[in-house]
Amino acid sequence: MIITNIIGGLGNQMFQYAAGRSLSLARGIEFHLDVSDFLGYGLHQGFELQRVFNCPIQTAPRNEVQAILGWQALPIMRRLLAKPALSMFRRRGFVVEPHFNYWQGINDVPADSYLTGYWQSEKYFSDAATQIRNDFTFKNPPSPRNAELAEQIGRGNAISLHVRRGDYVKNPKTTATHGLCSLEYYQSAIQYVTDRVERPSFYIFSDDPAWVRENMKIEHPSVYVDHNHGAESYNDMRLMSMCKHHIIANSSFSWWGAWLNPDPDKIVVAPRKWFANNNDVTDLFPSGWVTL
Repeated sequence: MIITNIIGGLGNQMFQYAAGRSLSLARGIEFHLDVSDFLGYGLHQGFELQRVFNCPIQTAPRNEVQAILGWQALPIMRRLLAKPALSMFRRRGFVVEPHFNYWQGINDVPADSYLTGYWQSEKYFSDAATQIRNDFTFKNPPSPRNAELAEQIGRGNAISLHVRRGDYVKNPKTTATHGLCSLEYYQSAIQYVTDRVERPSFYIFSDDPAWVRENMKIEHPSVYVDHNHGAESYNDMRLMSMCKHHIIANSSFSWWGAWLNPDPDKIVVAPRKWFANNNDVTDLFPSGWVTL
């Protein structure tokens, strides 16, 4: 059995699910999710995969996690042993992502494994991409307002543009890790896309639309999508995925908004500097995506 620890916002949950699901399909074994870390978790919208998508979800009860990890299943011990310096003390099935870029060792983990990490690379699930796309079809029909926008998006050369500020601005720890995409990045990305797309129209998704309106120059028809809040925020990802081309932020949310668009001719522009630190992001971007 493969058990994947799930934590973080929706985009992170999707990466974690996709890596574990792909591995379980390759092995022909069961796949369960450990969502216990969401108890008392106050960030984002909690565990969302089951509510948002048509993916098959089986949560792992405590006894299944203990069967693989033993005494190391205690949350405090999992967090402690996830540190690289203590890797030698982990049980064989306790698999911790060793670095941000793709790890080839994922293919050699034991048949009974507990995966901890973010697994942010398409390479972890490229062999199962069709199944992952099926799993990540949206469960509920769009609201009338979102359905109207979806129809509008489908009529032209729609470009999704995501500007994430929110916790990237307000939380010092998050700011230190992620940083912010610069205005220069967005202006260069807009220029890149508009040089290649006739009659473009922009659909702007942001947790700070007032800042975007005040600071960003977009000399093309633009629609600000600012009505999906709280538990309905995932609908922004749905609408992003319906656009023909994408300018994403350094955010797993808009990464998935672009990836879920199956069009092989789509243009996806991503920020080359994804983190404020020096994490290796070589494997983060699928082939064909443009980084600026």
